[in-house]
Amino acid sequence: MSKILSIALNPAIDISSDADTVCHTHKTRTHNQRQHAGGGGVNVARVIVELGGNCELLYLSGGATGTLLEAMLKPLDVRQHRFGIHDPVRVAYNVRELSTNLEYRFVPEGPLVTEEELAPVFDLLETSDADYVVASGSLPRGVGEDIYARMADIASRNNARFILDTSGEALHVTLVKAKVFLVKPSLGELQSFVGKKVDHENAGEVAQAIVRSGAAQYIAVTLGGEGAILVSADRVHRLPAINVPVQSAVGAGDSFVAGMTWSLAEGHDIGEAFRFGLAAGAAAVMTAGTELCLRDDVLRLYGAIKG
Repeated sequence: MSKILSIALNPAIDISSDADTVCHTHKTRTHNQRQHAGGGGVNVARVIVELGGNCELLYLSGGATGTLLEAMLKPLDVRQHRFGIHDPVRVAYNVRELSTNLEYRFVPEGPLVTEEELAPVFDLLETSDADYVVASGSLPRGVGEDIYARMADIASRNNARFILDTSGEALHVTLVKAKVFLVKPSLGELQSFVGKKVDHENAGEVAQAIVRSGAAQYIAVTLGGEGAILVSADRVHRLPAINVPVQSAVGAGDSFVAGMTWSLAEGHDIGEAFRFGLAAGAAAVMTAGTELCLRDDVLRLYGAIKG
């Protein structure tokens, strides 16, 4: 089994609740509160553990909320590398309005992190023996937009495959300055990267142009209710969405990335990993709030995928 290192530079304490109706000004009474350690890289590690993978977690943590995050992560069966920062870990909040089944997601920008606080992170990466390095999530304030590109270069020198799931300028800079093994943008993130209209019909062609430029070996574009596309230099592979009851979209993209990474680490080819990622993402929306996917659901859905 290959080793996976999941990186969470901007972890969060994710709180989710239900409310009958969400309204402005007046108090919105909530119930069914749930809380989990979250943020992209943390969610990836949680899913890989759920699937039975060999994963390490690198994360930043500070303040009173950081102490709480560490306590929430303690039961997670992974080797953990905590790096202290001065500012507190962010708290994200998600409310599902039962009357409409709509979700309202409140996601803070996160702590201010200095280059000095990041230095030991790069020291660990230089000595890591991971076969797959997954960088997932937004960047905290103060961090250079090229940080994932720098990490990708280190992974390349260590003969590790670098997998990226981020957005905005961090995505743009990484794909311009470094080559990654796999990147997973949503349709909106792909459109933002290329700076022109992208839809379900031309997404494969647009992503393939990026692959052929040398920025990534593979791109997996998630299309929400339309499924996903896996793109290589010579193929565009499209799979439809899996029809499942939807509870929450929280963590679906992270579950998709984790499912693909776990499958690759198990020795499966990229096509099988793509199918497994789609199953993991679909399984995640079946669970409420921030609970992510369950192994039995993932395996059942994976077994039902054709193509």
